[in-house]
Amino acid sequence: MESSRKLAFSTRAIHAGQAPDALTGAIMTPIYQTSTFVQESPGKFKGDYDYARTANPTRTALEENIASLEEGRYGICFSSGCAAMSAVLHLLKSGDHVLACDDVYGGSFRLLDKVYLPLGIEYSMVSMDDPEKVAAEIRPNTKLIWIETPTNPLLKIIDIAAIAKVARNKGALLAVDNTFASPYLQNPLTLGADIAAHSSTKYLGGHSDLVGGALVTNDEELAKRLHYIQNAIGAIPSPHDCFLLLRSTKTLALRMERHCQNALSIAEWLSAHTAVEKVYYPGLSSHPRHEIAAKQMKAFGGMISVVLKGGLSSARSFLERVKIFSLAESLGGVESLIEHPAIMTHASIPAEQRAALGITDGLVRLSVGIEDLNDLIEDIDASLSSR
Repeated sequence: MESSRKLAFSTRAIHAGQAPDALTGAIMTPIYQTSTFVQESPGKFKGDYDYARTANPTRTALEENIASLEEGRYGICFSSGCAAMSAVLHLLKSGDHVLACDDVYGGSFRLLDKVYLPLGIEYSMVSMDDPEKVAAEIRPNTKLIWIETPTNPLLKIIDIAAIAKVARNKGALLAVDNTFASPYLQNPLTLGADIAAHSSTKYLGGHSDLVGGALVTNDEELAKRLHYIQNAIGAIPSPHDCFLLLRSTKTLALRMERHCQNALSIAEWLSAHTAVEKVYYPGLSSHPRHEIAAKQMKAFGGMISVVLKGGLSSARSFLERVKIFSLAESLGGVESLIEHPAIMTHASIPAEQRAALGITDGLVRLSVGIEDLNDLIEDIDASLSSR
């Protein structure tokens, strides 16, 4: 008798959307490195494939895989996380309004402020700690609420279910950038979101060797619109990048467990360090939204932000001295990365806005990798002690 039990995440990560190649039996989905597909007769395709911008078998496998991991029905993949967000914004028209959380990735702010605002798509940003205040900020022309949780770089936690209720009551779409959590730790669609978004460059890719983006939804009509935009604009991932992502999602569960274990231990250790003024990590009981994070996340992720005593000079000295942590933008790879948001990832946000949020010159963001924990702590300690 066939079991009705749903396969576990780690099993779906390896098998969802993929089957041994029908022609050769290859266990890995082939890289279909082709621009076009031969038609049996005009308009009669083999499967759903006529031109590779529209669809590619390697990309199809990836889209089905990521959709399964996000507890969704439809996956749509892109050439970058910014391309994925841009596709969502292309659902809107001039005169529409986007309400975004006040702490977002610098590239997301840049899209809203520098690309779509000049085209007539309005936006405003607000703290989303209080759903009633969020509801009060929604305008008659608000068509989309865009949130990150945890946010980048201050690791704010937003109650997805509460904001989803606000969005439904106001007739707006809710899109959740789930990049920092990954589908292993959090599934926004099960909490009421309309779209889960990812920079698949980060934890989904996990090896710092590709750039990509993904959207997942359960709404068939919304999926059709997003697929149309994907095809029309053409910001698609290459077959090889799709292959690399399929390789990567297979180990997502294992990697995220180690990321989370390392990050929690380092956050606790940093909290007691004399050179550290403040630690932002949702896994700490001191985090103001720790209980909400525990409610909607399986664990607390691999990202930590800290404010160092001494401001920019201390931060710069620390960042120049680390050996195992690499000073670089991006996050979510197996190797530990470290960066300075005000100068690097969030430089596009005006200085006064950064200051109001708490993105100070002493703020440092750590993407904790899967290296040995003791080696990572020793690297941080030696670098802080040498300032």
